[in-house]
Amino acid sequence: MESFLQIIFFTLVPALELRASIPFGIFYTDLPWLSVFITAIISNIILGFVVFYLMKIIIQVITKIKFVNSLWQKYVERTRKKIHEGVEKYGEWAVAVFIGIPLPGSGVYTGALAAFLIGLDPKKFWVANVVGVLIAGVVVTIVSLTGSGLAEIFLKEVSQP
Repeated sequence: MESFLQIIFFTLVPALELRASIPFGIFYTDLPWLSVFITAIISNIILGFVVFYLMKIIIQVITKIKFVNSLWQKYVERTRKKIHEGVEKYGEWAVAVFIGIPLPGSGVYTGALAAFLIGLDPKKFWVANVVGVLIAGVVVTIVSLTGSGLAEIFLKEVSQP
């Protein structure tokens, strides 16, 4: 049970999410990889929904501070301009890909924030969240299971003289 809780904990940490919890579960617990995958996926999907729905409440509270509200409005406008074209063209699929790319700065926290900023319908966010988390989970699991064999494709070994 402790291993499952550790996987869930890593999944809930911003910037780590399942990008850290899946490798942790595969390499540092005795759980089968499928159990790790399912635990991380379910935790990350739930996290996306919670963040998306709490976003409105959090923003309402912090923007009551005049200085924060001013910064927030500038941030919202700049972000909407940046992502408007992609969202107009691809809709929730753009958010899904953003969530699904297992790189720093992407994931359900930032995906939920982006969806909130552009006013994405909650049902469309639901689809984007599930698809994005599944993409990220599959990619991270494959990379973790293939281990150093996959790294050898991308990295050249340097020999010592």
